[in-house]
Amino acid sequence: MTESEAGPVEVGVGPWPGGPAAWPALDVDGVRRYDPELLAEGDRRNVVDRYRYWTLEAVVADLDTRRHPFHVAIENWAHDLNIGSVVRTANAFAAAEVHIVGRRRWNRRGAMVTDRYQHLRHHQDVGQLVTWAVDAGLPLLGIDNLPGSVDLEGYPMPRGCVLLFGQESVGLSDEARAACQDVLHIRQFGSTRSINAGAAAAIAMHAWIAQHA
Repeated sequence: MTESEAGPVEVGVGPWPGGPAAWPALDVDGVRRYDPELLAEGDRRNVVDRYRYWTLEAVVADLDTRRHPFHVAIENWAHDLNIGSVVRTANAFAAAEVHIVGRRRWNRRGAMVTDRYQHLRHHQDVGQLVTWAVDAGLPLLGIDNLPGSVDLEGYPMPRGCVLLFGQESVGLSDEARAACQDVLHIRQFGSTRSINAGAAAAIAMHAWIAQHA
């Protein structure tokens, strides 16, 4: 339940109307699509209506048929609290994978459980990420407002690429900058030196969407 000025508001949907006798077939084309527990008790998950009552495995399988060919990577040297937000946005834009570089553990609260539906890959350091990207034939594009960086607006982003983000406040590490084909900046017009890493990731992902999706 969430609170609003009008009082408690229910999230999601309740049990399938009509009870078990009215349930849809649990299996579709031989694959379990509907979750009996969700059908019986309701589906309060953070999913779009298309996936109401679906099993986790069915949702992931369906997403896998239409994920986009861009990847997202974020450095995690100091347990950055923005990673959850980045994962949630990557899920919203159907990124192929999210790569966590550095510490394996990260704060998942901001992901709002979307990490269950998003493919995640861990790299011990930037070198491992670079090796993976080279093998996959994907260029690394850094996102940071550094001297010599290129304006994100109007930049021809490749369909297949890795958008690489640094830590909040410190930005990309020196090793990450050196590994990037280009470093792109988001134009700003106010007094702040930088914008939140989670917000920057959302802007950069949407820039890819605007060009290719």
